[in-house]
Amino acid sequence: MVNRLWIVVALLLLNRVELAAQSALPTSLAADRFHLYVLAGQSNMAGRGVVEAMDKIPHPRVWMLNKDGQWVPATDPMHFDKPDMVGVGPGLAFGKAMAEQDTAAFIGLIPAAVGGSPIDSWQPAGYHEQTNSHPYDDALKRATVAQKTGTLHGILWHQGESDSKPELVSSYRAKLAQLIGQFRQAFTAPNLPVVVGTLGDFYGRKTPAATQINAVLRDLPKHVSGMACVEATGLTDKGDQTHFDAPSARALGKRYAEAMQILELTK
Repeated sequence: MVNRLWIVVALLLLNRVELAAQSALPTSLAADRFHLYVLAGQSNMAGRGVVEAMDKIPHPRVWMLNKDGQWVPATDPMHFDKPDMVGVGPGLAFGKAMAEQDTAAFIGLIPAAVGGSPIDSWQPAGYHEQTNSHPYDDALKRATVAQKTGTLHGILWHQGESDSKPELVSSYRAKLAQLIGQFRQAFTAPNLPVVVGTLGDFYGRKTPAATQINAVLRDLPKHVSGMACVEATGLTDKGDQTHFDAPSARALGKRYAEAMQILELTK
């Protein structure tokens, strides 16, 4: 019994040592080895899947910028837009896939998605009343903080549910193209890779206008350079016909990573 107790104590101490070692980025990490990605959009980028034990296991080279602007090991939930609702999104799986693809790089994820935010709130001085936030301005501020220690490599965008209305669909293409241009101009990166994702098939069945949003998302990369669209085809919802369940969110994150890797190779 005593021996078992000491084993348990030793394992707990070892775990604390490992967590402490991961609590800060390596001081010798060069900015060009710390690849930063902005996670933007609304609730399905923020994540609403149920968090499981696997989502709490950090990767030694995947970090996230927390609400206070500090780098911490990336785990779900990553976002803080709606604290009572946040869960598993595509960001963590994306980060881990990118880290495994480039073993010399550290990945820095910048959570900036805001649940329920229409694309009109994603413009300079745009305001989202539901969360009392300025999605576009806040994303720029957080990216600016992040770039003190890393190099911006891309933007992930998943949004459109709030714009899946007949009266809004027709202007979505122009607004998204403009937003991408504004981000690139603000970051002084005209070729910054941008990956967008289609809305879930389940949402299209509930909200017909979503199929038109998806058509825009699929077609825009043909007209905007350095952009790609990943499909949510075959993924499932958490039972509300709106949000991806955790396994689907993770799968979507891997799809984002595959598309981002191709864009970075052809940049």
